[in-house]
Amino acid sequence: MDTQLVELADYAIKYANDSKTQYCDVRSEEQERVSVLIENGETEYVRTINDSGIGIRLVKDGTWSFSSITNPKSKEQVKRAIDEAIKNSVHYAKDKKELFSLYPNTSVEKKIDYKVVEKPNLDELIKVGMSCDKIISNTPKIIKSVTNPWYTNNSKYFSNSEGSKILQNFSDVVIDMIATAHESGLTQSVNITEGGRGGMEQITKGDKAQNSAQEIAKKASKLLSAKPAKEEKATVVMNPDFVSLLTHEILGHPSEADRVLGKEMAWAGGAWWKGKIGEKIGSEKLNVFDDPTIEESLGWYYFDDEGVQTKKTALVEEGVLNNHMQNRETGKIFNKEPTGNMRATNYRFMPLIRMACTCIGNGDWNVDEMIKEVKNGYLVSNMKIPSIDMKRYNWSISCQYAQKIENGEVTDLLRDVIVMGTAPEFFQSIDACGNDFAVRPITNCGKGDPMQSMIMGNGGPSIRGVATVKSVN
Repeated sequence: MDTQLVELADYAIKYANDSKTQYCDVRSEEQERVSVLIENGETEYVRTINDSGIGIRLVKDGTWSFSSITNPKSKEQVKRAIDEAIKNSVHYAKDKKELFSLYPNTSVEKKIDYKVVEKPNLDELIKVGMSCDKIISNTPKIIKSVTNPWYTNNSKYFSNSEGSKILQNFSDVVIDMIATAHESGLTQSVNITEGGRGGMEQITKGDKAQNSAQEIAKKASKLLSAKPAKEEKATVVMNPDFVSLLTHEILGHPSEADRVLGKEMAWAGGAWWKGKIGEKIGSEKLNVFDDPTIEESLGWYYFDDEGVQTKKTALVEEGVLNNHMQNRETGKIFNKEPTGNMRATNYRFMPLIRMACTCIGNGDWNVDEMIKEVKNGYLVSNMKIPSIDMKRYNWSISCQYAQKIENGEVTDLLRDVIVMGTAPEFFQSIDACGNDFAVRPITNCGKGDPMQSMIMGNGGPSIRGVATVKSVN
């Protein structure tokens, strides 16, 4: 972290205190992003973007205000930004009816360097991207291969008027891949994302990226001869990759306390289980948690953007709704401790309550045994595109592919499959959770106005329940 950014952050806190604000926090951030796009063996671009700045959040007259500065150079810039933020707070405080209150938090002074086994570098990034592109392109019936490996090096300094000073340094390494096959007028695409928080090992360990490239290319090719599924309500066994998106959309988002309170309703929706804490919302097999402490996931961090130390939070226990993800303000409303879920895409934005690594808990079922008990059903694999209503109640999620289950045996490969249901009915139907828990990377979750795109982890084991399945063209 550039020392000037740290000094300006600390100065901002002092100036805000001298200006009689009730609260102020500042995030100074630096990021280097290196990205490579490869299509059909050709490098389309190699791009490096460097960004730095500070975001200042404060409360004056009980009202929040925010200002950010890209590449700040002087204390005068900071003073002007704070003065403008204070002016905005005072103006909007005239119409404010709620009293401002934050859940207490312990001040911390700490520097944290996250674990990196192999430092990210451009040469290795291109090597992995080209290797995966070759695997995909050389698969029969593949007409297009796209690989997009990228990494970021990040340094984030947080300070607030309560005395916290926290510096976190971390790297993320990710590869996005798409395999597209075509034959006789039919086109099928399968995509996957691999990676996590750490170094190049996040995509190279155990040839993770290459193995996934081979898997998606073969599957895209095979889908050209797959059958469509007839529409029916049936037993479904969902694999961990599909479960991670299901968890994200209809368990994670409605667990964000600002949605529960209706503060996101205008642009992102609310929560289907508003007012149901302590009530049964799923079967006793359903356990849901959010855990920013899962190392190497894209949702791994030690302190959030309010300086709250992270921990595992139980959201649903044996089918009973237990808690939401809380910031310091909603924690006061719900009388719950903040959960460490307050995050912003970068210094340009106000932090929002965001998932870190929201998952369905592991079970003790062997997946083969789960399948053997199904007389008529479907094995649903890998996430694709979600469509969810405003309260995350009615949902439909397409998958990369599915397979028919007949009398306990996996049979026909099926294409263009979408799975549909209502949240309470589906979660009540879950009767088995596998022992194959996995966390998957999510790199493009949107929330807020202006929209903020966030990276995180989501996960779970294979699960078995009842939903409607059909193919769409």
